[in-house]
Amino acid sequence: MRRALLAIVVTAAGLVLLLSFKPHQITGAGTPPAAVAQAPAGRSGTSGDTAASGGQTYTGDAADTRWGPVQVRITVADKKITRIEVLQAPDTNHRDIEINERALPVLRQETLSAQSARIDTVSGATYTSEGYVASLQSAIDQAGL
Repeated sequence: MRRALLAIVVTAAGLVLLLSFKPHQITGAGTPPAAVAQAPAGRSGTSGDTAASGGQTYTGDAADTRWGPVQVRITVADKKITRIEVLQAPDTNHRDIEINERALPVLRQETLSAQSARIDTVSGATYTSEGYVASLQSAIDQAGL
């Protein structure tokens, strides 16, 4: 009887401690992921800009996701996507940065290979992938591809 009572008390105490645990809030990451390019100063980000490489740039609409906006800019030369810059991606905590450092290069490579927005999402980065595809499709539509 004493063992059962002791087991119940210890279980209750452990449950109270577990439920009262509050992890620290992770906010304001120091630096955005390297895969997120910062928009150059003085550029409005409008579509149709001439890039230094001789192609035209088109900035897709920012796609709002559960974790923050995603926006891309593409460079098009000879009716081919030659460059993709991620202007915005969720970066409010370390987990967002970790996910995007893994997902954005994969999405960029998929886009260059497919030359369209018909690409697979990256597992574990579904919201970022969906936002990326939405913004990419907007830029592709502006480019007339």
